[in-house]
Amino acid sequence: MSGYIELAQTFSSGARILVGIHSLPAHAATAPTIGIVIIVGGPQYRAGSHRQFVLLARTLASAGYPVLRFDVAGMGDSDGDQQSFETATSDIRKAIDQLQLQTPSLTKIVLWGLCDGASAALLYLQNGKDSRVEGLCLLNPWVRSVESLARTQVKHYYLERLQQREFWSKLFRGKVAVEAAKGFLNNLSVATQSKKKPADSANAKSYQQKMALAWSQFEGQLLLILSGNDYTAKEFLDYTKTHSEWAAALQHPNLERIDLAHADHTFSNGSDRLAVEHQTLGWLHKIAANVGNAIELQQ
Repeated sequence: MSGYIELAQTFSSGARILVGIHSLPAHAATAPTIGIVIIVGGPQYRAGSHRQFVLLARTLASAGYPVLRFDVAGMGDSDGDQQSFETATSDIRKAIDQLQLQTPSLTKIVLWGLCDGASAALLYLQNGKDSRVEGLCLLNPWVRSVESLARTQVKHYYLERLQQREFWSKLFRGKVAVEAAKGFLNNLSVATQSKKKPADSANAKSYQQKMALAWSQFEGQLLLILSGNDYTAKEFLDYTKTHSEWAAALQHPNLERIDLAHADHTFSNGSDRLAVEHQTLGWLHKIAANVGNAIELQQ
């Protein structure tokens, strides 16, 4: 017998109707107090690449945690025009409301996001505190800018290529395209110029700065999972090392970091996907224990 049940539901976010799937524990011994909202990065819908969100939700529900994965406005089966992760705040809040409506015993919520889904989770908190959010599980967060992409490509693609014998062999045989060389020089120029740019504190905060601020101010638990074989993860690490506002964020007292050395961006390998599920579940159990202890102290 399955350890979960699933319900398809719709809920409103402003004038838009969003579509979501609840994965609920089928045999919970006690009323659950912690639920998970999976924030889907784009352009993507609620199933995820190679059904990773489906499988994750079912695993967590079978372990006793209600889960909602949903299509943000303009994606999948939800209404509206496609939007940026920077404007998903209303959809996330309504998804949290809907999960609590489905399972009224929930007192705390964990936001789980991959790529710009992780970024959207941080921006949601930066746009307004939500005391219901007890944890953030962030996988390969998106911090891309023109400059950060150029630096990442120079450091992790072009320089690695220069160390490969195959590259030099092709170069001397005239098989390295001129356009590829131009691409390297252009990225090198952008990366070098960006390092020389002075910080302008008068400008409005970038979305990356807002993410760092939300991360630093968050009082709950943080789980950061990074793929070793992913340029987005490498870009995130490079960005955080070169921008001072991230120094405090990565020293967060409640931060737990997991590096999966051979994983790609979406953890497409079965063993990597299972590792993500295992790490997420173990971390959730610790949060549940802390929430349970806090409730006992209040009684």
